[in-house]
Amino acid sequence: MDQSVETAGAARRGGRGARRALRTSRRDPMLPALTRGLPLVEPMTQDQIERIDAASMAILEEVGVVFRDPVALEDWKRAGADVRGERVHLDRQMVRALIASIPAEIVLHARDPEKTLPIGGPRSIFVPMTGAPYLRDLEDVRRNPTLDDLAMFHKLAHMSPALHSSAHHIVEPMDHPVAHRHLRITYSSMKYSDKTFMGMTTSAKNAEDVLDMCAILFGADFMETHAVVTGNCNGNSPLVWDAVMLGAMRAFCRRNQPVLCSPFVLGGANTPASTAPAVAQLNAEALSALAYTQVIRRGCPAIYGHYLSTVSMRSGAPMAGTPEISLMNFMIGQMARYYGVPWRTSNTLGGSKIFDAQAGYESATTLMAALMSGAHYIWHSAGWNEAGMHCSVAKFMVDAEQCEMGYRMAEGIRWDDFDEAVAAVRDIGPGGHYLGHPHTQANFERAFFMPKLFDDSAIEQWVADGSKDTVQRALERARQLLSEYEEPTLDPAKDEALRDYIARREREIPAVDELNQEY
Repeated sequence: MDQSVETAGAARRGGRGARRALRTSRRDPMLPALTRGLPLVEPMTQDQIERIDAASMAILEEVGVVFRDPVALEDWKRAGADVRGERVHLDRQMVRALIASIPAEIVLHARDPEKTLPIGGPRSIFVPMTGAPYLRDLEDVRRNPTLDDLAMFHKLAHMSPALHSSAHHIVEPMDHPVAHRHLRITYSSMKYSDKTFMGMTTSAKNAEDVLDMCAILFGADFMETHAVVTGNCNGNSPLVWDAVMLGAMRAFCRRNQPVLCSPFVLGGANTPASTAPAVAQLNAEALSALAYTQVIRRGCPAIYGHYLSTVSMRSGAPMAGTPEISLMNFMIGQMARYYGVPWRTSNTLGGSKIFDAQAGYESATTLMAALMSGAHYIWHSAGWNEAGMHCSVAKFMVDAEQCEMGYRMAEGIRWDDFDEAVAAVRDIGPGGHYLGHPHTQANFERAFFMPKLFDDSAIEQWVADGSKDTVQRALERARQLLSEYEEPTLDPAKDEALRDYIARREREIPAVDELNQEY
């Protein structure tokens, strides 16, 4: 049953006291995976889908994809691909046969089993942003992040109902050696939230460390048959996969853990300056990586990924929220469904340097396209601004609530109380109002979404309350949540084992930043 339906049912059964408890409760439970109930936006005809597919397959066969990694080249040779130096030419029948073994749905297992989530088909999840080298903090000051800042974001993600994951390095902890950060980031993801999380793929050895830590938390045998962490591997568009990403991909696939195979698209700079051909290239890049996951381990889960941006032809800067990004999302959704694989997109992206109208409009446009395209793994869903250069606490809070609103819309129309509500029309009749009717009293919590961070009061009330803007309200909400945060219990033996592993690896790994390339 829909969680919101269960909540409404509790209110009806418990009466006024239960409704008061709902209003004053300190914690909102995590929403289940979104099950979409609205039609998707699918602008391409079947002929156009097949045209994109044919163009992508021709790129793979005739142009080829560079795999800058000797291990991958040997893997492809053994698989029967046409390897010429570092360039791999892939026959379309081989590609189709390989990607056919990718599971259409994935169950992502969380430390708290009740927060385990299915993705694929009609089901989607929201994941916070990652990778910001700066943050805008609780005072809305832009500065370098610390490990404590990362923990703060993991706590906020844990307490946000529509965020289904703690991700990994939401912000980059600059107070810790680069060579050791992946260990501390992974531990923070595990400790401060019991939701699903992501694993660092900054090198093969870093990925192996993450997976070893997951084996401590979940059990190595469990991981052989269950997805417990997701990794992301970015391509170097156009048509290049490098050894760092491929090494991390092998680490994840060998342990049967899903990776996002993500070409990094700067439309017009590293793709043709046209929407449909850009998607044809991106599709070829994604298919080449998806196929390679199945060369590594047949049947392992994998996710069709991408990062989408278009480039300003005036300045060369990446842009967010443009019409073409939305169109590409719609098209990529159709292609992923054509191949029968789950797929990832990016969400609530903004290029503004502050949390202003530009950030809001760009993010809203991206969110709507992500929802209506049918993406399954909706990444960068909270905090992203300045083209990913900073994560804003205020924007993180508003984005998380916007995901709740989008979740409610994408669920579709509810019919469970239709007869009861229509009966209320007969009770009230012409000229009356519904505020005191039993149906309204029982359903006011779930009838219409009521944002906590937007102000709908009269201007006199707004002034009396301090004339607070959205940023102020969002920061106050963040402070409130942090004051109410309760750390989810982590098994003491596993916690000790994780700490011991980190201490050992930090002794083994040189802390000199430039040596990190080996790790």
